[in-house]
Amino acid sequence: MAEEQQEKFRDSIGTITEDGKRNHIYPKKPSGKFTNYRTYLSWFLLALLVISPFIKINGNQFLLFNIMEGKYNIFGQPFWPQDFYLLVLSMLVGIVFIILFTVIFGRIFCGWICPQTIFMEMVFRKIEYWIEGDRGKQIRLNKQPWTAEKIRKKVTKWILFFIISFLIANVFLAYFIGSDVLLKYITGNPIDHIGTLIKLLVFTLVFFFVFAWFREQVCIIVCPYGRLQGVLLDRKSIVVAYDHKRGEGEKGRKKFRKNEDRDELGNGDCIDCNQCVVVCPTGIDIRNGTQLECVNCTACIDACDEIMDKTGFEPGLIRYASEDNITNGEKFKFNIRIKAYTAVLTILVAVLVTLLFLRSDIEAIILRLPGQTFTTTETTVSNVYNFKLINKTVKDLDDVEIKLISHAGEVRIVGGNSKVAKGDLTDGTLFIEIDKKDLESSKEKLKIGIYADGKLIETTSTNFTGPMKIN
Repeated sequence: MAEEQQEKFRDSIGTITEDGKRNHIYPKKPSGKFTNYRTYLSWFLLALLVISPFIKINGNQFLLFNIMEGKYNIFGQPFWPQDFYLLVLSMLVGIVFIILFTVIFGRIFCGWICPQTIFMEMVFRKIEYWIEGDRGKQIRLNKQPWTAEKIRKKVTKWILFFIISFLIANVFLAYFIGSDVLLKYITGNPIDHIGTLIKLLVFTLVFFFVFAWFREQVCIIVCPYGRLQGVLLDRKSIVVAYDHKRGEGEKGRKKFRKNEDRDELGNGDCIDCNQCVVVCPTGIDIRNGTQLECVNCTACIDACDEIMDKTGFEPGLIRYASEDNITNGEKFKFNIRIKAYTAVLTILVAVLVTLLFLRSDIEAIILRLPGQTFTTTETTVSNVYNFKLINKTVKDLDDVEIKLISHAGEVRIVGGNSKVAKGDLTDGTLFIEIDKKDLESSKEKLKIGIYADGKLIETTSTNFTGPMKIN
């Protein structure tokens, strides 16, 4: 019965009260070594997020995911829908990497890198602390009637939240339509782009709703990654953990008293100050063990280390550690599961790198014009084709020629040789003419070469039809 009572906290989440209402979390402002590290990393990641769509490499946007037009730039290198297999493989690499990382380090991604956590804790939460004050002041402000002071603080906070949400929506839009197009829309008349403006406002309202009201519930309720912990974590995974052996001792926790020999009394180092709870952004008690809501943000580590320092105890009562390390003193080891994930990840990365090196600079598609048959003269047979050339390089191809490789014959491009701009495509019509004496059947496979500045850069094939041979 006592064990069931101890595990009762797992039957509900911290953001919902027993009667099913929203329990708003007011975390105390964290400070300490890990908070400083997370702040520095957040500044770097936020700067990277904002400037990436505006960085150009050889004229190409550093990161672009234009789904509507089928244009993608990864680190300034253009990709096309024809490279979709590379995208799928990259996603598989990312998924396996996250799985491997989670098996070893738990939900550390959520606390240190996830955009939701970075925006919430390092942007919106800091604005909230600045306007409304720390935990105690926020609780008192929300409980008091709607006075002029409360209205002023709340409205100021919401206005700033909306402006930042609008800026975030613009930054994300630059990834999908291109920074040049976004700047054109910004400097132009909004009426000319009313559809885009409406979509932008919709996403702004979504961001505002998430960071002004829904907040930590994104991590607890919506995000599926937290639920993977039950499958991926084991006793050897390194997570933010409470050292229950040291903290509880033989007789459990006890409030701190000066000049008291806790070892002799049998009490642990935990003085039950509750600071690890009030500082938690998801409202959990880390002393209950690993929980779905924990995002490994390390706020409880900093809070506990500060108390340990003040009371003269060793820091690290809450730290990055595995259950086996706390219980049995075992050091981290690569087990079979980690080795298996590492092997799979290594193979996938090797395949991806190989395919990237084998990826052609230009892709050519040549297909017979639908509904058209061949034409003949006394000595030749000709077919008409549609062609499409996709330039995947970061330089213009000014003089592209298409020549027959497998047969003797002539290729005539309507309008002359083609030009293909960097990261762009061109299409057109061409005629292929072959002497009858060089055809062995009524349907033959042609091998065609694509040349730029006289150099063969790609080959493709197509079918060529002609009259039936009569022996």
